[in-house]
Amino acid sequence: MWDDAKALNAAAITLAALAIVALLAGAVLRAVRLPIFAFRDVVVTAPLARASAAHVEAVLRSELHGTFFTLDFDAARAALRDVPWVKQVALRRQWPARLEVTIDEYVPLARWNDNALVDPDGAVFAAGYDGELPQLEGPDGRAPDVVARYRAFHDVLAPLGLALTSLTLTPRGSWSLKAAGATGSMAIALGRADVDVRLARLASVYPRTIGALLRAGRNVEYVDLRYRAGFAARVPGLRDKPARKAA
Repeated sequence: MWDDAKALNAAAITLAALAIVALLAGAVLRAVRLPIFAFRDVVVTAPLARASAAHVEAVLRSELHGTFFTLDFDAARAALRDVPWVKQVALRRQWPARLEVTIDEYVPLARWNDNALVDPDGAVFAAGYDGELPQLEGPDGRAPDVVARYRAFHDVLAPLGLALTSLTLTPRGSWSLKAAGATGSMAIALGRADVDVRLARLASVYPRTIGALLRAGRNVEYVDLRYRAGFAARVPGLRDKPARKAA
């Protein structure tokens, strides 16, 4: 090879080309990091309803390492998702130096178990909230199922003048709830099977059974729907008598 002039020329040209490419690549890498390409405008596209604007700004200041070309989008999104109430984040670059930040916030539907919240999609999240919310409880990973039942049961109870304040799914699959009306709170045991049918059966006879007791000034504390063709009710002051049953 060392005696082959053509081969030597070709090798020299190849090495020179590689050296030029390496120099150009190095120059490009240095150029894209120049301050001239730093973001000058960072804009949150919509007002924040629950997330702290100051917290979001602090995260942006600490995580916007790099320039228009070198910003680590994944790291920036992950850091913003750690801000309470932030559900999803979208980042969009606009030439030459603008970054748009779109934040999708959680909407609280209910409290979940001991110290979390859950949104209408069944997503569990941690955030501080002082307002009144229903209480949902269930095994880990079952929040979407409990939320779906909450919606269905709410639609059945609302026309009866009852607000669903609590819904519980036990590890064994048994459902129970609490509903608040004009005269107080009422616990309802649904059991594990045919829960939609059982609650619908209660709703169909509610005006002339539980509703009648309430109109008569009786407070119904507990309703057990785990009967094949009826239900039982516990009424304070009638504890010495057989439990009232309604078909």
